[in-house]
Amino acid sequence: MSTPATPITPVAPSTPAVPVAPFNGQVVGLAHYASRAALERVLARSGTTFEQSVALRAAASGDGGAVGRSRVVGGLVDGLKIDEAAALRTVDELAARGLLEEPAPGQVTLTSTGRELFVSIRTAGAEIASRVYAGIPAEDLAVVGRVLALVKERADAELAGA
Repeated sequence: MSTPATPITPVAPSTPAVPVAPFNGQVVGLAHYASRAALERVLARSGTTFEQSVALRAAASGDGGAVGRSRVVGGLVDGLKIDEAAALRTVDELAARGLLEEPAPGQVTLTSTGRELFVSIRTAGAEIASRVYAGIPAEDLAVVGRVLALVKERADAELAGA
């Protein structure tokens, strides 16, 4: 005598749920610090601080020509939220290292050594970014970019109102 077969109900393979991190300042900050730490390893090899790398980028915005010293200092103050004295020190440090020069009063430009260093930092940063952002859909990156721009705008307004 045979026993009746028990019907088998097919079960769909389970896919693990992808945890969604809350979006808040801590998450944004941790992402920033992690990627900045990766860049800082590159900067350390040349004895360059993060602030100096930002100043080099601002000075390079002159497309090979001079830019206003106040523009570089203002970019550091606005972008990094540091005080003007710290920004001026950063620009002076780059000049003392022979990476920036002042072709005219109130103007700065990268020296050839400064341009070489800037290009090497920019290249290394791009390589890090390509690894960090690999596989993230362009649409997702565009949304994150828009959201973070809005967060920055609101935080700047908050600072201005304080």
